[in-house]
Amino acid sequence: MFKGIFGERVFKAATLATLIFFVLFFTGIIISIIFYTNPGEVLKILFSAEVLFAIKLSLITATITAVISIIIGIPAAYAISKTEFRGKSVVDTILDLPIVVSPIALGAALLVFFNTPAGIAIEEHGIKFVFVVSGIILAQFTVVSALFIRLMKSSFDSINPRYEDVARTLGCSKFQAFFKVTLPLAKNGIISAGILTWARAIGEFGATVTLAGATAMKTETLPIAIFLSLATADVEKAMTVILILVCIAMIALIAIRKAVGRGWLI
Repeated sequence: MFKGIFGERVFKAATLATLIFFVLFFTGIIISIIFYTNPGEVLKILFSAEVLFAIKLSLITATITAVISIIIGIPAAYAISKTEFRGKSVVDTILDLPIVVSPIALGAALLVFFNTPAGIAIEEHGIKFVFVVSGIILAQFTVVSALFIRLMKSSFDSINPRYEDVARTLGCSKFQAFFKVTLPLAKNGIISAGILTWARAIGEFGATVTLAGATAMKTETLPIAIFLSLATADVEKAMTVILILVCIAMIALIAIRKAVGRGWLI
């Protein structure tokens, strides 16, 4: 339809226009939140006991969730990436379910599980998860672990298996080749996936509120603090907590860029 230099300019202008639209759209949302809030009131809310509790609880639970996801997710992602077995496509599909299924649905499923004989036994003789802090970690893990595995699978897929084969010919066992060759090559992927998983865990709401509940100063993470604030029509407080989440997300994204060797302006 459009050919030559003119066609290239039209194409470039069209793609840049869509990019500018998305940037302005999301920037406009953030700016509207900033202008809605009063700086003095923001500081007062920020250093209130309830918001500080929500920040602390979110950081602790998300960090624990991210660590567990990394420990379990790395071998799981390696297995789905490098191992061929019957039913692999089914397993691959199951791993995608927590990503596409609503977090509220996952939380409801967890709540139903802990009302089964097996779940009741875990609650009575093991660790309690329903309406307690450990439930927050379980809910976050259920939602974000699949994200970590999917991201790590992409990293392992990009690593040529010949590197491990060479290590094996030099006398390394499979275990040694994995730790000395594959993991170092996947370092950037691990860091990026870990940070994204951590940030996603901080923002998790649906499964958390369903399984752990929304009790102020007990199971109140930052997203639940927003929910409770809106429920009591405290919009100023809700906007302040949203700004905190936005700042955390920005820090996480900048950290990823720095971790993989990319500058802020690159």
